[in-house]
Amino acid sequence: MLVAEPPAKRSAKRPLLQRFWLGALVAGVLIAVVAEPKAEPAPGEDSLVLAADTTLGEAMRAGDKSTARKLLSLQFTYVDATGEIHTRKEFLADLKGVAAAAALDAKATIYGLVAMVTGYRKTARDSETFFLHIWAKQKGAWRILTMQDVALATAETPQTSPEPPELLDVVNELGKLYECKNPCETIPYRVRSPAEQEVITTFQAIERAMIAHDAGGYEKHLAEEYMYYRSGYPPVPKSGRIAHVEDEKERNIPAILDAIHSMRLWVFGDSAVMISEHGVPEDTKPLLRIARVWVKRNGQWQMVISVQTDVNTAQQH
Repeated sequence: MLVAEPPAKRSAKRPLLQRFWLGALVAGVLIAVVAEPKAEPAPGEDSLVLAADTTLGEAMRAGDKSTARKLLSLQFTYVDATGEIHTRKEFLADLKGVAAAAALDAKATIYGLVAMVTGYRKTARDSETFFLHIWAKQKGAWRILTMQDVALATAETPQTSPEPPELLDVVNELGKLYECKNPCETIPYRVRSPAEQEVITTFQAIERAMIAHDAGGYEKHLAEEYMYYRSGYPPVPKSGRIAHVEDEKERNIPAILDAIHSMRLWVFGDSAVMISEHGVPEDTKPLLRIARVWVKRNGQWQMVISVQTDVNTAQQH
């Protein structure tokens, strides 16, 4: 996708408090790590998913709506690197407009009936974009649930920067008043099955661990291959996220979480997909779109990946 302006710069223009709600909490260790997945894919499934993903990309660049439509789930959405959210209908109406160059390093990772295709692309401005395509096997065929792009930091972007004193003052003042009702206690989502409740319960346990600066409680709910991607920052592995929680505790910085505006959740056996939009409580405009993949191992749900794209509020209706 062509990025007219890096999300990190857009974010810097927002008021201080809104920038804080978008996510003032950046991991202390920002190191890109490629982790080997633990799940064993069914023979040939990764090739099938990669082939489907390649076919979809070619159909987009050719404007072939018929082929693309067959590969899209009915619940499909796409979030580009600028933060614009496209519905299935909008996506099909402008295939060539949203099409990107083919990625040379696409990789498929299979988690039962859920598959992730991930990789990187260079934009026209030579910035790096990470992409996540989540596929689900529905009625014996792979269909894509969502595509999400994230414009990452460039090599010249500082990996760490001290928080301005005025921001820390705001955080500390909010921390005195903040009660984590949403998402720690309640979420605007109606659970449809015991399996979904298990995933929601695990998700809320992660959120409460962050609030309590409980690095151990946070760590146990993350898969070993867990990766975190966020607009404007380099990728962060599991170790970096744990270091972030420990650093907040050591510096006595309160954790204040974005409220969830909406959520969708699909459970496919021992794997699950969660898509949510977050923002300031009581505000109708989401500021952050997050896609997560979960896997159940030894009876415990764990998060495999979290991809977070700043929403382009200027394009919201």
